[in-house]
Amino acid sequence: MSRADLVRWLNTYLQLDTFAKADPSLNGLQIEGTEVIRRVAASVDTSAKTLEHAADSGADLLLVHHGLFWGQPLAVTGPHRRRLRSALMADLNLYAAHLPLDAHPEIGNNAMIARALSLENTVPFGQWAGHTLGLAGELPFEQSLQDFADRVQKLTGEICLVHGGGTPTVRRLGIVSGSGADRVAEAAALGLDTLLTGEPEHKHFHDAFEYGVNVVYAGHYETEVFGVRALAARIEEEFGLPWQFLHHPTGL
Repeated sequence: MSRADLVRWLNTYLQLDTFAKADPSLNGLQIEGTEVIRRVAASVDTSAKTLEHAADSGADLLLVHHGLFWGQPLAVTGPHRRRLRSALMADLNLYAAHLPLDAHPEIGNNAMIARALSLENTVPFGQWAGHTLGLAGELPFEQSLQDFADRVQKLTGEICLVHGGGTPTVRRLGIVSGSGADRVAEAAALGLDTLLTGEPEHKHFHDAFEYGVNVVYAGHYETEVFGVRALAARIEEEFGLPWQFLHHPTGL
């Protein structure tokens, strides 16, 4: 299909305009490549290695969560030049969706994690810059904190870091993919016993224990593989374009 038609559909489906003022990411088409899209690749991050992998896979469009442009000009030198050169030489389109892909109610990172954990009675959770990015709800059954962490580990493939600041069991859960360590106070205010997020921050270490909330850190990367994969699958469902997930974990 044409690049213009796919980009137009993506912009509408992801509601990019909603996040235009809040998101530091330049969401949407960041690099223009070939006009015809036959194959799609998806990845969490944009690195030289990821772009080269996408080109080698024969993709015409690379969908990413973390793009190349974040609200400030960058000189076309060093690694940034190499990344741009890789995409341009391959005539590869680069499309980024940051907050829109965290918050999307169908294929967003948090929606997909909540679905995988069978979260019930969900409500919006995780305020950021006037937007709600995550979800809170109840697990189908109460389980120990360790069993819950093991369950998340099976889901992501990475060992979780657990700060047991609250009850020894998990039932009422809040989810914010990526950087959600600062949402402990919000979780406590909602009466949640556990927060599931990506990466820890030192300045928020004591919050879990002082607010009485468990925090399970499952990795920034690993909590954000869900959205790009679901979006690529949605494109295949809608337009019949085959896709491939490019796995380049950071361990963070």
